[in-house]
Order: sequence, then structure tokens, then C-alpha cells
Amino acid sequence: MNATSGAQPLRIAIDIGGTFTDTVLLEGEDRILASTKTLTTHANPADGAMEGARRVTETAARKLSDVTGFIHGTTLATNALIERRGAEVATICTEGFRDILDIGYERRYSQYDINLEKPDLLVPRERSFVISERMSAEGEVLIPMEDGAIDALLAQIDRSGVDAIAICLMHAYANPAHEIRLRDLLAERRPGLTVSISSEVSPEAREFDRLCTTVANAYIQPLMESYLARFVAQFEAEGVTCPILMMTAGGGMCTVQTASRFPIRLVESGPAGGAILAARVAAHAGLDEVLSFDVGGTTAKLCLIDNARPQTSRAFEIARAARFIKGSGMPVRIPVIEMIEIGAGGGSIAGVDRLGRLTVGPRSAGSEPGPVAFKRGGTEPTVTDSDITLGYIVPDTFAEGHIELDPEGSKEALTRVIGSRLNLDAVATADGVSRIVDESMASAGRMHAVESGKDLGPRTMIAFGGNGPLHATRVARSAGVSRIVIPPNPGVGSAVGFLFAPVSFEIVRSRYALLGSMDLDDINQLFENMVAEAKGVVSQEAGNAEVEVLRTAFMRYNGQGHEIEIALPDRLLSSADVAPLTTAFEDEYRKQFSRPVPGMKIEILNWSVRVATKDGRIPPAPQAPDNKAFVAYETRPITCDVDGTTKEAAFVARADLSPGDIVPGPALIHEPQTTTLVSVDFTAEVDAIGNLVLIQTQKGGAL
Repeated sequence: MNATSGAQPLRIAIDIGGTFTDTVLLEGEDRILASTKTLTTHANPADGAMEGARRVTETAARKLSDVTGFIHGTTLATNALIERRGAEVATICTEGFRDILDIGYERRYSQYDINLEKPDLLVPRERSFVISERMSAEGEVLIPMEDGAIDALLAQIDRSGVDAIAICLMHAYANPAHEIRLRDLLAERRPGLTVSISSEVSPEAREFDRLCTTVANAYIQPLMESYLARFVAQFEAEGVTCPILMMTAGGGMCTVQTASRFPIRLVESGPAGGAILAARVAAHAGLDEVLSFDVGGTTAKLCLIDNARPQTSRAFEIARAARFIKGSGMPVRIPVIEMIEIGAGGGSIAGVDRLGRLTVGPRSAGSEPGPVAFKRGGTEPTVTDSDITLGYIVPDTFAEGHIELDPEGSKEALTRVIGSRLNLDAVATADGVSRIVDESMASAGRMHAVESGKDLGPRTMIAFGGNGPLHATRVARSAGVSRIVIPPNPGVGSAVGFLFAPVSFEIVRSRYALLGSMDLDDINQLFENMVAEAKGVVSQEAGNAEVEVLRTAFMRYNGQGHEIEIALPDRLLSSADVAPLTTAFEDEYRKQFSRPVPGMKIEILNWSVRVATKDGRIPPAPQAPDNKAFVAYETRPITCDVDGTTKEAAFVARADLSPGDIVPGPALIHEPQTTTLVSVDFTAEVDAIGNLVLIQTQKGGAL
């Protein structure tokens, strides 16, 4: 029976990554019918997505016309910004503020680096235009904008030959009238231009961040509009009739139309899906403190999750000139699930630098040409080539047999590029590559935790992605984590997460106020307007579905430069709320900075509303099963990641395991899209809901 004849809803999720495209077909609330990984087709990403969609529907004996829900996430927006493949953009600012991008924060991100590389902010000074107008911080018109001023501006735009315009006028967050009028005039007189205005893209104070966000949106908007139109048309031609929703960086979903207007919100949408999955797994398993560990073919993403809620942020940086130094990239202010991402994945390329040191990443072989073992023209050894050489990836079960591997090619590349220079054989070289990439991921996790004032030790790692389960025990050991959870279908974890994401929309508005003397009527009216606007967007996508509203104030002590996010009650504020909000701010300030500052006034710069469809009820975990040893009848030789010797590892199909089964390490637990390495100092057991739980039973150095 198909979905059109009264069966349960049938939904599909497609996550296009840098190396693989993951596709999942789900029936009802949580029954996964089929999943698959296909190589990403960079010339037209929709082709790889279509191959995955056809594969899962054929496996489940369904048709694309049966699908009632479709969620899509893609790295295209991220990659376009990193690889500088967007439109030619010009900016229009208030007269006197032409050099906002050049001035930036008025500081160097590395004070004493004489060879400092400034971040590329996409718009050179010759394409920075101005117009005479001015708003006050309260939204009052100080200098009117005359329509006649646009004639000279149009002449400059025509000479520049740009494709897109980013408009960011002073204090437009307080009164967007001039930005809207300028956009309308440009649309009327130059309809071929793509125009983004800051009062819609990022209506917050701080001109530099607001302008950068608007520039980034304008830069990728023509590309994403074209891509999304082609993607939708291609799937509609194959029978898809339901709307296609897009995953956003904040962990929600929006329509293709909203995504086309605000494509900057699609940046990091794939990793956001992974964090949603990890939060759901944590809630189901009753885990309060979690480290989400998502490793694909190109990058590794780590996210801290407390009480089943991923850590969130209002800002992040794109394409840092210096990988781990804040301030070296392009700042963007949008709702985002906060995580650290490094260039360490299965496709990360290994080599030897000019000082004779073994290096891994951040360059990736991606899917074209891919690792040497893929036999698609790759010549440089990768992490995947190392895992094959160490025996962790077994060619017979890799990628459901859709990709034929060449283990000898991997060994030859490792020896030719690295081993010959360091006097190592292929296995020793692969072991070195593995240890370096694992330590890179572990150190990134430790750094992310320290920056957040948290400790990794008591946390449970939830590992997924095509390479997450393969590297989980090695990274956990280095990071000081002793417990790992591998959920079902981990190889396509981000796509699975898409299927549990809410439809949501978040709005932030800047309105300065002192907590003790704010105009409550004004703030309540502001919230009513924001809630109505956000609900209007969500209703277009979710109809009359039940929603929840989250209100937030971004608070700080008077004169400070950065705010702390404090939750507000979902109702009209009153004078009685001032005291509890003061206490809430001081408690959070104490957590982050040890103690509050007595006698200081508290001010609020930004107010936020997030409207989202309510999460489905997560059922309680069943009673823990009785444990029993699982007898493995097959083994495979591997190089032990603890002592470097060759050991026979149990070779187990995950489908053969049942709740309560225990598999001691070393073991390889394989499934269609990935393999879990159970190191010799870990033991795996299957819990009541089908998760693999890996527990460190002894210290690796004692073996």
C-alpha cells in the first residue's frame, strides 16, 4: 500500500555533502524503510540526489510520487562562499560609511603577524557605493533619501557590471523604510539585479556584521536561486508533488521560496541535521551531557548538547584565513547551531610538508577524484586509504558494494607520497595518518569545550556520519571520553536528523533598553509584531500545525561589548519580571565569568523570537535488556590502534545483533553505509532501542 491510498506518511531526506550525498526514506514517525550513500555530483548536485532517491524508493518498492514530505540540505551555499564561486556584488551604504568593510573591527586578528592575511570580504572598495540618507538609532529620519539620487548610483552600478547588490544603510534595523524604497527603485529600473537588504537579512545593530551578512546573502543568492529552481524542477519531473523544505543552519526547516530569499541561512545546514539527530538520541537514551561527533568525507563537526538541546549561537565566521583564529574570517549573524568544524574527513589528503612532517588535511579529495582506492583518478593518499590499509574498511561491505575499492592502490599511494620520504612501509604510514587525523579531531573537541567553559570527560559521544563510527573510539580515547553511542543508520545521520527537525523561523530585532527602566509597552508591541511575522512564515510551511514560541533577550552590563542570551516568558512582560530576569542574567554571567558585577546596570540590545512546530513526543526507552555475549564466526586482520600490532578483529554485521548482545574489542561492526571500529580497549553492547554503546573497559596504555 502506498502513501496515497491511506498508509502512513512517506518522507524523504537528502543531504548533499562534499563527498557523499545521503538519502533516507522514512515511513510514519520513525520507521526507516531505506537509506543510501551516493557520490556527490558537483557539476549538478541534483543528479547524485536523484540517484539516491531512485535507489531508496526502488529498495522500498515505492515511487517518488508516493512521497508526502521532502527535506533537503546542501553544502552548496557553504562551498560557494569558501571557494568564492558567487556573484559579483556591490554594496550601497549611507554616505560617509563607504569603508565599513575595510575598517571592520578596527583591529588585527593576529596582532604581531607581519605576514597577516586579511579575510576576503567579497567586495573591493571600487564596488562600494553610497547614497545620501540617514536614520537615527531610534528610527527617525535625519536626512531624507531623494529618489533623484539613484540616477548617479545607477550609473556607477552599470559601470561596475555587478550581478547583485547588498544594501546596508545606517540604523536600518530601527527603520527599514529607506532600504525598502531603494530596493523597490532598483527592482523597477534594473530588474535583472539581485538585491538583498540588511533589514530583512540581519536586522541587528553592529554595521560591520550586518553588512557582511547581507553581502554573503547577495553573493550566493543568484547561485542558490538557480540551483533550487533546477532541483525542484528535476524532482517534480520525476513525480514529486509535495513541497520541498530546506534545512537551515539553526536546526529548522523553511520553504524553497524562503531559502531563495535568505540563502545565507542554508550555510552549515547539513551539520545542523546531525546535531538534531544527536539531540533526539540523547533525549531518547536519557543522556544529559553529550558531544555530537559527525565525520563525513570532507569535514568533522563537533557540537555540545546539554539536556537534549544543541548549543546555539547568533554568529559564526566563514572561510577563515587562519583556521582556528577568531576574527580571520567573514562574520555572519544568523541563527545557527554552534559547532566546531575542521577539515578532517575520509577524503582529507595526507602528505609531507617541506619540514619533513606528516600532515593531514584540510584539503580533501572529495568525490572527484576521491581517495585513490575509489579508482576515479585520485593520486594523493587520504584518510580513507589509510583506514583501508589498516584493515578498518573491508572492501566487500563498503558502500553496499556500489563502489569497488583498490586496497593495493591505497598502499602504493601511501608509500609513494609519504613512506618513501619518511622511510616507512604502507602500514606504518597509514598508522601515522590515522593518529594525526584522530588527534586533530580530539583537540578540536577539547578546544570547543574549553571555549564554552565545559568539560568533555563526563560526556557521552554520539558518533555518526560515514566516518564517525570508524574513528569514534580513537578520538574518544584521546579526548578523554569513555562512553560512545552509535545510533541506528549512523552513516546517513544528518539526513535522518532532517526528518525530525521542526519547521521554524527566527527573527531578531535591535531595540536598546535598560532592564530596570525599559518601556514595557514598546517592548511588548515589538514582540507582538515579531511573533506575528514569524508565525506567518511558519504557517506558510506547516499550515495549522501546533507551534511553540521562544522569546529571548540578549543582555549585558552597561558598556560591555557582547551579550548573554536569556530566555523570556512567552507572554507580555510586566514590571514584576525585572527582578527574576536580573537574577537569571547574573546566574548565567556567574557560570561564564565566575561572578557577577554588583551595582552595574543591565542593558538589552537585541530581542529574539523563534516560532517552531512542536517536536513529536519521544517515547521513553524500554527496559534495559539482559546482556549476553555475541559469538562472532568471522574475523578480519587489523592493525591495532593501541599498540600497532596485527590482531584478529571480530567481523560482525550490525543487522545480526539484538538488544543485550555484547561484542568485546577488537571488532568491526559493519552495516550498509559505515563500519564501527570497536578498539581493543572498548566493549560494544546493544541497548534496548538499538543503539550501539561502546564503553572503555581498560586504558589503552595498559594493554
